Amino acid sequence: MTSTIAPRVRTLVLLLLAATGLLLAGAGPVSAHAALTGSDPRQGAVVDKAPQQVSLTFSEKVALADDSLRVLDPKGKRVDRGDPAGTGGTTYSVKLHSGLPDGTYTVTYQVVSEDSHPVAGAYTFSIGAPSKTSVSVDDQAAGGGVVGVLYGFGRYVSYAGFIVLVGGAAFVLGCWRGGTAVRSMQRLVVSGWLALTAATLGLLLVRGSYTGSGKVGDIFDLDLLGQVLQTKTGAALVSRLLLLAAAALFIAVLFGAYDKRDDEEKRDLTFGLAIGGTVVAAGLAASWAMSEHASTGLQAGLAMPVDVLHLLAVAGWLGGLTALLVALYRAPVETPVDGAAVRRFSRLAFGSVLTLVVTGVYQSWRQLGSWSAFTGTRYGQLLLVKIGLVVLLVGIAWISRRWTARLAESGGAVSAKVAEEGENEGDADADVEKERVTSGAVASAATAESGTADAGAGSERAAQLARQRAAVDTARRKRERDADPNRFGLRRSVLAEAGVAVVLLAVTTMLTSTEPGRTEEQAAAASSSATTEANAAGALTLDMSFDTGGEDGKGVVRIDLDPARSGANEMHVYVLRPNGRAFDIPEVKVAFTLEAQDIGPLPVVPDHISTGHWSASGVQIPMAGDWKIAVTVRTSDIDQATVSKNAQIG
Repeated sequence: MTSTIAPRVRTLVLLLLAATGLLLAGAGPVSAHAALTGSDPRQGAVVDKAPQQVSLTFSEKVALADDSLRVLDPKGKRVDRGDPAGTGGTTYSVKLHSGLPDGTYTVTYQVVSEDSHPVAGAYTFSIGAPSKTSVSVDDQAAGGGVVGVLYGFGRYVSYAGFIVLVGGAAFVLGCWRGGTAVRSMQRLVVSGWLALTAATLGLLLVRGSYTGSGKVGDIFDLDLLGQVLQTKTGAALVSRLLLLAAAALFIAVLFGAYDKRDDEEKRDLTFGLAIGGTVVAAGLAASWAMSEHASTGLQAGLAMPVDVLHLLAVAGWLGGLTALLVALYRAPVETPVDGAAVRRFSRLAFGSVLTLVVTGVYQSWRQLGSWSAFTGTRYGQLLLVKIGLVVLLVGIAWISRRWTARLAESGGAVSAKVAEEGENEGDADADVEKERVTSGAVASAATAESGTADAGAGSERAAQLARQRAAVDTARRKRERDADPNRFGLRRSVLAEAGVAVVLLAVTTMLTSTEPGRTEEQAAAASSSATTEANAAGALTLDMSFDTGGEDGKGVVRIDLDPARSGANEMHVYVLRPNGRAFDIPEVKVAFTLEAQDIGPLPVVPDHISTGHWSASGVQIPMAGDWKIAVTVRTSDIDQATVSKNAQIG
């Protein structure tokens, strides 16, 4: 039975890692965490005279570089001057050259939100009248491409390394101190430290390109690295490296000096290691809390310590689970993990789950803000997946607790049986050895003249037989131990827990790279407010979400109709990704229908102006009324969808 377990374990682990890779690859670029909520001039606006500056308003504070805000004329030439600067609150502006001619201008922005994630986008406005433009804005979202994949992988590895390092050390120190002398446990904790250290160094190198150009060649740009070190995220990563140096000392003591101390010294050393390890683990967790979601938004002063507790609870549960899995499968026969250690971990896991529930409820409320955000935002949908995985994990853990109780009840009998058989085997070996020694003595007396060469060969042969006998005895005892149905059941349930935990970690990594639902809804509300203001001024703006089902099939189509009265109107159509970035599709068609008067549909085929922008002049609306505006978007040769809204015109 046991001969097939190891291959199955390896196969399952490889499948889980492959699934995790697919999840990370499918995550794509990170969603913006600071959303553009307003602009002056606003998107698609046609102003009478050239403005002196362009201003952008975001949902939270952002970090600017020298070229974070750019304004391009119809030929693609920059017309902004000076560096962008904040004008108060969350509004940022860049000045323009004077005397700009009429035409359509493109505004591009690439900033870093307060929770460390890059945000990029573009829109157009016109002076005098719209015109054709040669500007083609790069369609790649911020944080995408090869660099985005590398950064996402580094984040996943850093989380995994932290969990294995902290959870593995907690399992050894708090649940199974005999594991300090077990080589597989040493390798596990050291591997966690190495993974976290390597991932942190990698994130430092990739960070500059990730928030900037997105080019692989810029990863080793020392100037970019210097800029990263001056940011909040750079400081957090450097702090993490310093704490990892302290963690290395902790590991050296735990797996080195600890096992060589007597019982009284071990008690004192255990207390010191527990205090020091907790401080280092909390510091490592704080390096995430001080630079990501918890550091910005509502109640940041409370959210950061809650986030630290949440990460420590995750590490105690999932990291300890990993350590238990290694102990059950890889611990030597001489020092097996016993039922008492498993029960102690069960209590640790239960406390961690309670902490996760409390801190998770608070974090969900803080990041979502409403029940509708659970299903109406990507963050909420991912959170529902995470909750489902946690519930599944708790269910499997309950099964593991049952196996633990059975193992504890039968552990004494099994151990006594193995010990008794070991003693009987030892007695038999002693008799054989005694007979061998006696026979050897007689043979030696009879063949003394043969010299010392034969004696040496006999001694070497005896040593070889002893090693073989020891190996056979160890294999036999391992088979007997693994044949225990309670231990076998526990191993399978813990392996299933670990498999779900791998996927859970991937979903959590995606969740930390997704715009919080509260922010997304606030941005939508701000956009709706801007639309209302525009409508009050005599123009009509409608946003309609579409999904053609194909690749790049999701987005928002925006219709601007000015002056939204009967007679001739100026119409602009914008096609945007869910993150607000403009992108091109093969075809856009619009139709107006006044169903109350049985008028229409009146088709309009706008002209393509720039990336994600179409317009049509002289759109005739014959009379005022409640018009149905239908937009057909085609994203490929076969994928298209029609969306519509009613609006009062005239």
